[in-house]
Amino acid sequence: MNQQRVVHPIEEESFRRLRARVDTSHLAPLTRAVVERVVHSAADPAYVTDLVCDEPTLAAAHGALHTGAPVVADVEMVAAGITRRTAVCRLKEAVSGPRLTRSAHAARLAYEQVGPGAIWVIGCAPTALEELLLLDAAPALVIGLPVGFVGAVESKAALRESGLPSVSNISEKGGSAVAAAALNALLYHPYDPPHHQLAKENA
Repeated sequence: MNQQRVVHPIEEESFRRLRARVDTSHLAPLTRAVVERVVHSAADPAYVTDLVCDEPTLAAAHGALHTGAPVVADVEMVAAGITRRTAVCRLKEAVSGPRLTRSAHAARLAYEQVGPGAIWVIGCAPTALEELLLLDAAPALVIGLPVGFVGAVESKAALRESGLPSVSNISEKGGSAVAAAALNALLYHPYDPPHHQLAKENA
């Protein structure tokens, strides 16, 4: 998981052009990593001001992720976009019912499997995010970036109002690619375990 990632020259050039168009140098390290990778995945610089994230929240989630917190994806496209980690996605087994979408049922099934402390990556279904907010899931992080004209803005606003540790955005934009990109940014960012850092400081 912590092996050095080899970056393809095309990706290097893409990020060079991104940084030439948008100044992200003022952002804190993890925030910058998330913002830049989301912008890169969508080729949309507007995400720089549309995303809502917090460096201490990202730092805590980064540590949880690199020490084994499970990852849950709302749909297979999100799971497929996540690298270096297998994500739980229960959509195939889920069924819809009265006042319950398949995506919401999948969130219930996933929580039954992983329990509290997981990192949830929701890029498609606002109803999955709405259902998560009803569960006592105690997530390490919720990447809530569902896309759409119905329920997406409202579910992301509810996520922010919930006080749960989160990454979200203000507009209707979102989607599987950007949600996976936000998680990948945390996976790719180097992790220095606290005891290693303490050893360095005491050396």
